[in-house]
Amino acid sequence: MKSLLRAAWKTPKSAVRVACRWRTQVAAAKSPLNYAVRNLKHELQDDGHMRRGRPGSATKRNYQMFESLVDSRFAEVLEDWGPWASNQDEYRSFGLTSQSLLDREVGLFKMVLDKAFTLAMEKGDTSRQENPLFWNLRNAFIKHEARGLSRELKYAFQTFLMRSRFPKAVNQLHMELADLRFPYEWYPATRMLQRTIHLHVGPTNSGKTYNALKALENSRTGIYAGPLRLLAHEVWNRITAKNKACALITGEELRIPSNTDTWYHSCTVEMTPLNALVDVAVIDEIQMIANDDRGWAWTQAFLGVQAREVHLCGEERVVDLIQDLCARLGEKCIVHRYKRLNPLESMGKSLKGNFKNLQKGDAVVAFSRVSIHQLKAGIEKETGRRCAIVYGGLPPETRASQAALFNDPNNDYDYLAASDAIGMGLNLEIKRVVFESSYKFDGQAFRPLSIPEIKQIGGRAGRYRTAAQEIAGRSSAPTTGFVTALDDEDLRDIQKAFRTEVPPIQIAGIFPPPAILERFHSYFPPRTPISFVLARLREISRLSSRFQLCDFTTAMQIAEIIKPYDLSVSDQCVFLHIPVNLRDQRQLLALQAFAECVAQLGLGRLLDFGVIDLEILDIQRPDTAYAEQAEYLRRLESLHQIITMYLWLSYRYQGVFQSQHLAFKVKSLVEEKIALHLEALNFVPEAQRSRRQRMRAMAARTEMKERTLLGADEYEDAAAVVHNEEGHEDDEPLFEGPDEVGGGGSAETEAAKEARATASG
Repeated sequence: MKSLLRAAWKTPKSAVRVACRWRTQVAAAKSPLNYAVRNLKHELQDDGHMRRGRPGSATKRNYQMFESLVDSRFAEVLEDWGPWASNQDEYRSFGLTSQSLLDREVGLFKMVLDKAFTLAMEKGDTSRQENPLFWNLRNAFIKHEARGLSRELKYAFQTFLMRSRFPKAVNQLHMELADLRFPYEWYPATRMLQRTIHLHVGPTNSGKTYNALKALENSRTGIYAGPLRLLAHEVWNRITAKNKACALITGEELRIPSNTDTWYHSCTVEMTPLNALVDVAVIDEIQMIANDDRGWAWTQAFLGVQAREVHLCGEERVVDLIQDLCARLGEKCIVHRYKRLNPLESMGKSLKGNFKNLQKGDAVVAFSRVSIHQLKAGIEKETGRRCAIVYGGLPPETRASQAALFNDPNNDYDYLAASDAIGMGLNLEIKRVVFESSYKFDGQAFRPLSIPEIKQIGGRAGRYRTAAQEIAGRSSAPTTGFVTALDDEDLRDIQKAFRTEVPPIQIAGIFPPPAILERFHSYFPPRTPISFVLARLREISRLSSRFQLCDFTTAMQIAEIIKPYDLSVSDQCVFLHIPVNLRDQRQLLALQAFAECVAQLGLGRLLDFGVIDLEILDIQRPDTAYAEQAEYLRRLESLHQIITMYLWLSYRYQGVFQSQHLAFKVKSLVEEKIALHLEALNFVPEAQRSRRQRMRAMAARTEMKERTLLGADEYEDAAAVVHNEEGHEDDEPLFEGPDEVGGGGSAETEAAKEARATASG
């Protein structure tokens, strides 16, 4: 059986690093084991302190409970798939020609599951190398809880069914196509160049990006690639202000200069033009090359950009990786190290939750637009002074004017409420950074901020020079920057982060390009779901020690959603990266409608899509009812994201999605309505204090759950390296959690009450 296990699940070297996330589930899972699983921390405290080796009794109980959950979820997967007679076509594609054969395969798969858990419980073999099936299941459960576990079980069972489906020659061909050890060979035109790599590294506010941009401005042609749309806009403004032609390219906006044949490019990193030969390319925040979701975009830009000089800007911990990759490429790597231009200190006391303890020049950082606007209202009410507001979702002009108001010492805008986007390089004259909390909602769960996130955001305190001072040629003496928190509980996390060194980045993320996926898919039976092709590729891929596959979960979910539509493999590959929130039913319906439109080569006029909730534009903001306000805001946010999806597709299928101008108009109307709603929010101190306590408890519960299933060593390894910046460009979430959307009042939705009850154990 051990040989069967290893044959069926070859060590997935490509499996992604466990991220520090565990979605706190507010709706009860189908499994009757849900309550018991949620309360594992009370029964298995010693597992969080387990060292590697044979598991203790608490760990065994933990894994036994997890095995029961896996059995329950697998039964539900089979139930959803249905009996052989009702789903013959799909079963036959996996070589199952009768119900009895299906039953036999189910029995064999259960034996393999049992063996995987035996290895974990009896020998402590839980790593990717020793027990990949167990590792994949546990990883899926940690990252996406019960639903993620069900998806992983489905993919694992499909992989198991296909183990003998292919002849030996085809299997060998699969292995050759899945050899992803040399991703730099995917860009042959770039390999013909002899590039020089300049690596600018140092802490926040050390001048590394400033010097790289100087090299860009002194070149004849060049590219800037950054992590956020707001940074692309900022660089675009900087270059055009010097009367130089520059294109702006983001996922939902394209501005190409007219009356010229050559221009600079300022873009988000996913949109880096790899076919443009330029003198200088600047790739910002290169440490995100290891990001679980977006790291592939930095790797692609670094390996593929055709520039004679490539300037990479980032943290010191990426040096070894970049030097090693440059050695493999045969390219010269010059490291430029910078020291911080002014001192930075974490403070010994918090604001005690009182805005009256704010000082002129303070920036309070939150992680959703609702929180930011509530902070603004509370600060202005408590202090009697004005508070500027800056976050990625603001229109560029508004963002620039708000930053100018805050930077100007001669007005009454003493404070700033901002998102964590300020950590990515905006020019703001901040004297002290105040964290509203030391946790954030990452789309799955409330999780503690990672050490790099805290250092990068906090590092914006005590700016040396602002952009206005640079343009005017004025200088200012460097002043010490301070970092603190609104509450004492969060300040302890901030202080700990500033005392902790983060280990070097060892691995760059990759995602197979469409050409590899299309060719790999061609060696499967017709109409094989691309989600299974991705699962198979993830399972058998070969990678070098310096590369890992980015998380396939979202891509496989999208592939499942668009499976009913007759899309070419090329079109499916396009849809895999569409910016969609899979937890929003309205967005799922829109995604299906867009996929159907592409499959039928229809005229994708915006007004023809009945699933787009344009009626919300005719509804006025409810004044009183909490539930109505919450639903109103959710509908606006959903519409905004659907229009963003439409615009994203309009640049890739210009002949299909033809209402681009109308879409921009609708997007503007939605943003105005959201802004009016946010500006009307109230700040209720007790309600916000209670919310922070609840969310802090949920984040602590997330951390404890991860320790429980991972064990101390594995948890610390994961926590030390995870840096999950926003997954798709720079739109902050509109709200965090179910109890934030109603304006800060005391009322709670049922989901919020359940979340609070769960957080309290």
